[in-house]
Amino acid sequence: MKIGLVSVAAVILFVIGAEIFLVLGITGLLAQYLFLPQLPDMVMVQRMIGGMNQSTLLAIPFFIFAAELMARGSIAGRLTDMAEAFVGHRRGGIGHTTTGACLLFGSVSGSAPATVAGLGRILYPRLLSSGSGSNFSVGLIVASAEISLLIPPSITLIIYGWLTGTSIIDLFAAGLVVGIILAAGFSVYVHIHSLIVRPALMEKVDAARRWKALKGAALPLGMPILILGGIYSGFFTTTEAAAVAAIYALVVETLITRSLNWRQVCSVAESAALVIVGLFIILAVGSYLSFLVTLTGVPAAIAQTIAAADMSVIHFLLIVNLVFIIAGMFLDPVSMQIVLVPMLAPVAFTLGVDPVHFGIIVVLNVAIGTVTPPFGLDLFVASTTLRLPVSQIIAGVIPFLLVNIAVLMLITLFPDISTWFPQLLRRS
Repeated sequence: MKIGLVSVAAVILFVIGAEIFLVLGITGLLAQYLFLPQLPDMVMVQRMIGGMNQSTLLAIPFFIFAAELMARGSIAGRLTDMAEAFVGHRRGGIGHTTTGACLLFGSVSGSAPATVAGLGRILYPRLLSSGSGSNFSVGLIVASAEISLLIPPSITLIIYGWLTGTSIIDLFAAGLVVGIILAAGFSVYVHIHSLIVRPALMEKVDAARRWKALKGAALPLGMPILILGGIYSGFFTTTEAAAVAAIYALVVETLITRSLNWRQVCSVAESAALVIVGLFIILAVGSYLSFLVTLTGVPAAIAQTIAAADMSVIHFLLIVNLVFIIAGMFLDPVSMQIVLVPMLAPVAFTLGVDPVHFGIIVVLNVAIGTVTPPFGLDLFVASTTLRLPVSQIIAGVIPFLLVNIAVLMLITLFPDISTWFPQLLRRS
């Protein structure tokens, strides 16, 4: 009865369009009054503030600010030009360029919406002019932007690490491998599509133009080298790396390429601040919910149910995938993790699932959720950026969702794919 009341309250708030932090916060308070009436009211405030008091979370605003700078500045165009110079002339070249550019931009932004906004305006006209088709073009852009959630410095991986206490460095290493695999999967589909549609081939550029494009992208490419090299060498922490990324992007865009003036930087800072505030409100409420979930014994109850059902690890992980895919139809990436990870992660760890492997499964599911209809976040970002109806974007994304599911099953069934690189780095 009590669970039913909490569920009904959450559904009503969601249906009437309440902000997600209100949906989570109000249902959390209701659950506290119903299940833990002995707790004082101040517990909510204490848990929200205490849960946010972690240095790891300081990386998020720095990376968001860096991503906004690069989306507005010249970095997106430089990375696109470099990818196009090397693969644009091949069969499906502009499609491979799109996947490569999103992979590279993700490695300096860590944000899928920033990737859609930063590269969409550049790549969509080029894809159309090659004869690729509108649906395929927009679907490829939106799907390829998902890679940003896996490639370091992924904000989504940082949030998972914060929720579970998993090493951010290990998660970054695993995300790098799986992000490249996902990009390869998209490239295979692009090649198959190009054999059927046969879009126009771009002119092959000479060595001089390739060298020019490479020099133009040298500064943007220096950022992931600096960040990841610094983190993996132990020279600085993830939080310090985020601060370095923000300073690097600011210097490149304002003082070297001069693609942004200081008035524009202030506008970027304002936009980033709005994103950061909204995100941290959700994270604060999520810290309170995680506390309630643990205190009420939900993970233990789930573990007992699984033990009674004699469920294998693979069966459990397949259920986790199904739960996340359904949740991704309605919730944003942060809310999905806030709601589901505190309940499911302890059960997974009890069953012997590696925290890094489980984290990659979670984040890949979250990435799929950003492009899953009807409410995938990146569907609406692309609609606003490219001025296209959401229905058309959904039609273009469907084939890429199948690629996503195939990669998800691969990662789920073969945990070594996620764990070998972090283990290699630990031994070195």
